[in-house]
Amino acid sequence: MSIPEIVYYVLALALCVFFALLKKWNEVRYSRKGIPPGTMGWPIFGETAGFLKQGPDFMKSKRARYGNLFKSHALGSPVIISMDPELNRYILKNEAKGLVPGYPVSMRNILGNSNIAEVHGALHKRIRGSILSFIGPAAIRDHLLPEVNKFMRSFLDNWAGKTVDIQDKTKQMAFFVSMKLIVENEPSPFHEAFKATFDNIVSGTFSLPIKIPGTNYFRGLQTRKKVVATLKEVLAKRRSSSATHADILDQLMRSEDFKYKLNDEEIIDQIITFLYSGYETVSTTTMMAVKYLHDYPRVLEKVREEHFAIQQRKRPEDLVSWDDYKDMVYTRAVIFETLRFANIVNGVLRKTTEDVELNGFTIPQGWRVYVYTRETNYDPILYPEPLNFNPSRWLEKGLESHNHNMLFGAGGRLCPGKELGSVIISIFLRYFVTKYRWEADGNELLKFPRVEAPNGLHIRVAEYTITRKES
Repeated sequence: MSIPEIVYYVLALALCVFFALLKKWNEVRYSRKGIPPGTMGWPIFGETAGFLKQGPDFMKSKRARYGNLFKSHALGSPVIISMDPELNRYILKNEAKGLVPGYPVSMRNILGNSNIAEVHGALHKRIRGSILSFIGPAAIRDHLLPEVNKFMRSFLDNWAGKTVDIQDKTKQMAFFVSMKLIVENEPSPFHEAFKATFDNIVSGTFSLPIKIPGTNYFRGLQTRKKVVATLKEVLAKRRSSSATHADILDQLMRSEDFKYKLNDEEIIDQIITFLYSGYETVSTTTMMAVKYLHDYPRVLEKVREEHFAIQQRKRPEDLVSWDDYKDMVYTRAVIFETLRFANIVNGVLRKTTEDVELNGFTIPQGWRVYVYTRETNYDPILYPEPLNFNPSRWLEKGLESHNHNMLFGAGGRLCPGKELGSVIISIFLRYFVTKYRWEADGNELLKFPRVEAPNGLHIRVAEYTITRKES
């Protein structure tokens, strides 16, 4: 063997030893007495790649080896992952016992330190109360529902004869309807410019917090700066004018209720979070509902029957009323089944503010706890025949409020936008299914860490005509 070959093998061996020691060092660094079993992966990166790319398979393989509670390292933090339904419920119901929201650093820095998903205690109650006063049932009935109606009528006009990417369309819908509700009087170019950069915020929140130009995190931070600057200009413009506006921003700015009053920083963070959560969850749920309605014709038929029954008692020009919305019982069931079946929300993150005992293990202060709810959505005890798309299951009394239904969170963290999101999707489906029929192309779908169609989800749209049998 020549000297260069010897040097090559020595270097290769040295690198192998170095990386093995590096990985071992990360295991030692996070070793604690009494913590759940598991592995931590590489320094800094941990097991983020497996967590994001392998998704459910990563979770199942870990559970098979370590049980329902195990440790890992993902998205920049040591994390305990819980796949135990009873323990998950306990974690989400006991924020006061050292289990506060603990979303990744990337999400906190991009959405803002005052966003409702991040704050806890008295500040969370104040912000939540403020938001519910503007997007709760009374506000939806009196102010928001008519605006959603008018938007959907215009947005869904003239689709017949076209092939559209329903993923892109539902993203536009979710973003622009939210923008209209927040800042109703700004011109269309303002909304278009705002959306053009907003994808960076979404991708930035699901990334390692490495602040280097070119990374998703860096782009997300830069986009946040632009969004904050734009919103500050809007706030300043409105304060310099005596005009009032029938939108959420105006109500946030002019609230006289000291109990729920927010400062400018808090207002901006809630608007960014409102847009973010609606953009991601509402758009994806709507897209998947359209897909499942196509895949399950009998479900689509029932949805159409429900909406045509509502339509028969109204004039063509009438908007959907609050009573009409409350009658969309089966449509609501479709929304819930879509959330469950597609696993739009995979889990919830908490952070320990002190050492916390869970199932006999001690979770160190400052660690994340990932309440992984995906498997609960396929629990055959809670959801018989869980691999069947069956909206009718949600018509059973009590299922929506069942202890293990965490589609919208749980306890004091139940999503404040739950009802508004349901209204937006319901009104979209109401106009879509009564105006159009559609055929879908076979497009690839990813289910983890986000539900998305990498190449779009294309459908061919045609006008829907009621046949004699249906009429």
